[in-house]
Amino acid sequence: MTMPDTLVPDTLVPDALVKDIAVAVPGATAVFRRYKIDFCCKGGVPLSEAAATRGVDLALVLSDLSALKGDETEAPDATEALIPYIIERYHEVHRAEFPEAIRMARRVEAVHRDSPDCPHGLGDLLAIMAHELDEHQVIEEQMLFPAMLGGQYDLTHPVARMMSDHEDLGEQLETLARLTTDFVPPHGACTTWRALYAACQKLDTDLRVHMHLENNILFPRFADPSLVTA
Repeated sequence: MTMPDTLVPDTLVPDALVKDIAVAVPGATAVFRRYKIDFCCKGGVPLSEAAATRGVDLALVLSDLSALKGDETEAPDATEALIPYIIERYHEVHRAEFPEAIRMARRVEAVHRDSPDCPHGLGDLLAIMAHELDEHQVIEEQMLFPAMLGGQYDLTHPVARMMSDHEDLGEQLETLARLTTDFVPPHGACTTWRALYAACQKLDTDLRVHMHLENNILFPRFADPSLVTA
C-alpha cells in the first residue's frame, strides 16, 4: 500500500479515530500494540478516548506516532492483490502456527500444573481460537473473497458477520494476554514456557494486524458503513 512520505498533520490529533490513524500512518499499528490500544476491533473511537481507556499518556502516544517515518512495509492496496496477500501472509500462517502453540501450552500446563504461575486454560483457549478462526477463514476463502474478486460490491451482511467474529476474537486476545501476563514468562521459566509466550505474542500481533487489514481497509470497500461498525 503506497503511503505518503510525510504525515498529514490533521491525521495526528486527539479526535482522530484510531482506525483512521492505523490506515493512514505507516507504523502506527506497532505503536498502538505497544500501548495496547485496540486498532482492529475497537478502532472506531478517538485516539484520546482510546488512550484514556488504556490509562496511557496521550501526549506520549502522539509523540511516538509523529516520530514515524512512513517506511514500514505495507500490504498491497488493490483488492485483487490484497486478498491473496491476506490469505498467504495471515490465513496460512495462523494455520501453521496455532498447532505448535497448542502443543506447547498443553506441555507447560502438564509439567508446571502446580506452579502458581501456570497458565491454566491456555491450551483450551488456543484450541478454541484455532477452531473458530479456521471456520471463519474458510468462509472468507470460499465465499466472501470470491464474491469480492468477482465484482460484487453489496456485501454488507456477510461483512458484518465477519466483523462480529473479529469482535469475539478481540475478546479472546484479551484473555490470551491475561493468561500469559502480557506474554511475559515468570522468572526462571523453562525454554518451552518462554517459547510458548513468544508464540502467543506473535499470534496476537499477527491477528490484530490481520483484522485491521480486513476491518479498516478491505471490508469498507464492500459494505455500507452505516450498517457496519468497527
